[in-house]
Amino acid sequence: MADYDVIVIGAGPGGYVCAIRCAQLGLKTACVEGRETLGGTCLNVGCIPSKAMLHASELYHEATENFAKMGLMGKSPSVDLPKMLEYKQSSVDSNTSGIEFLFKKNKVDWLKGYGSIPEAGKVKVGDKVHTAKNIVIATGSEAASLPGVEVDEKVVVTSTGALELKKVPGKMVVIGGGVIGLELGSVYSRLGSEVTVVEFQDHIIPGSDGEISKQFLKMLKKQGLKFELNAAVQGTSVKNGKATVTYKKRKDDSEHTLDADVVLLATGRRPYTSGLGLEELGVEMERGMVKTDAHWSSNIKGIYAIGDVISGPMLAHKAEDEGMAVAETIAGQHGHVNYSVIPGVIYTHPEVANVGQTEEQLKAEGRKYKVGKFPFMGNARAKSHFAGEGFVKILADAETDRILGAHLIGPMAGDLIHEVCVAMEFGAAAEDLARTCHAHPTFSEAMREAALACGDGAIHA
Repeated sequence: MADYDVIVIGAGPGGYVCAIRCAQLGLKTACVEGRETLGGTCLNVGCIPSKAMLHASELYHEATENFAKMGLMGKSPSVDLPKMLEYKQSSVDSNTSGIEFLFKKNKVDWLKGYGSIPEAGKVKVGDKVHTAKNIVIATGSEAASLPGVEVDEKVVVTSTGALELKKVPGKMVVIGGGVIGLELGSVYSRLGSEVTVVEFQDHIIPGSDGEISKQFLKMLKKQGLKFELNAAVQGTSVKNGKATVTYKKRKDDSEHTLDADVVLLATGRRPYTSGLGLEELGVEMERGMVKTDAHWSSNIKGIYAIGDVISGPMLAHKAEDEGMAVAETIAGQHGHVNYSVIPGVIYTHPEVANVGQTEEQLKAEGRKYKVGKFPFMGNARAKSHFAGEGFVKILADAETDRILGAHLIGPMAGDLIHEVCVAMEFGAAAEDLARTCHAHPTFSEAMREAALACGDGAIHA
């Protein structure tokens, strides 16, 4: 008889959610985690600590830039980075200890150590081998490397090192104009760094709605960030605690350099499967990811995979959804993830959020659609918060009016997007959203106005 019904390897958002749901469904469950704390990259060195730093730096900006405009007079605060890092760590600690409490509450065993799979139905942790009817791989991802860029987590850092800097750098170069680079770059820009972002493409946040990308770039430049677009980084060098970044402009192949106190490598992430023994086991892989079927099963019976180690966006909430779905599948239920309704959020100021298809994707597939747009400058609440920049854009099918996607840049975008997520989950039309009463004054009224713009027109624009 097996020791467990399910052993989950990895206690990040996908893994710990999967383990808890398995236990709730009556399965004897264990979760393998080698960190000293649960929660994976997200809670320890990713989502949560970065949001704490974003929150602190945004409040600092409010105090130095907007308080006086509102009649809040007094001495402007100064930045005590070590104290800010203590606040960040307290946020991490409260969240990771919360997961440990949930494990105990739901009777999930924490197998402390790093796991491998010597054969189907067995998981080795340290010197001990545990048996399981089902194994779920949820080992997440790690920062992607770049040729010629050697990370030391002191001068040349990944997001992990960027969250532990001892002082605010005078100059920071961010390699990569995606989510991680722009979030952390904006943190240090607000705290006083001169930040330059070097991006390979000719636009930032590749894959996003083109109109949002252009508007976002303008806003970030206005905030003081500098950009070198269409630029291919050749390498970095470090001397006497300072870094030099060498890059080539792709349009003319000319070579340039940038000096920096800190270089942040933020060129994305790659699946982390090292040490699991998947190759020896015969698990089929595809571009470094575990290849799975529609039920998150690998080609080896009883071995499943979720989250960043399989295809799809590397998002914590996508992993959580898959964690619950695979638990339900193992328990004999019908686990399901709607991959067409997975929101994405960039937690800068203003926030950027999206769900569904972009205009570029709709044009590429030849689908007829209509656009409903509304500027936050027409939203009374946004203007009173000095947050009138940005807009909401809703895309709907030209014939059926069914919502196909939404793209926002503005205040509370990461929360507002979920109204459209629920609407899309139920197959709603833009008119359904437009006819739903929204409280006044709220930021959410901008969503209704954009939906109205898909029909006869917005009221306040």
